[in-house]
Amino acid sequence: MANELEKVRTGFYIEKEMLDQCDELLPVANVKSRNEFVTEALKFYCGYLTSQKAENYLLQTLSSVLTATVHDSENRIARMDFKMAVELSELAHVIACSHNIDETALHKLHLKCLDEVKRINGAVDFESAYKYQKREI
Repeated sequence: MANELEKVRTGFYIEKEMLDQCDELLPVANVKSRNEFVTEALKFYCGYLTSQKAENYLLQTLSSVLTATVHDSENRIARMDFKMAVELSELAHVIACSHNIDETALHKLHLKCLDEVKRINGAVDFESAYKYQKREI
């Protein structure tokens, strides 16, 4: 009995229809008395009200964590894009230096690549480019 919480006797008014509904739901609630039913209902409702406060707090916390994560990911992607652009620029200069391509051919190649990248949605495939250059496609 030392482990039980202290109980107090109290009274309250309730509509007859609500009391009848509670009586019908005693077996569903897995309780033996109205007192247990009301206690469980009050625990549930208090938990619901408390969870609303916790939910608002958790939503704000989750929102700030997700925003920070997205921001960090955005920064990492931007840094990687910059590094890749530098590498691509170096590669383009090396290729331009080692091959004698006239401006007309370069312009045609640019238009072909632009069309290809649009068509394949940016999923460039080296093997396809190789076969095209070797006239296998």
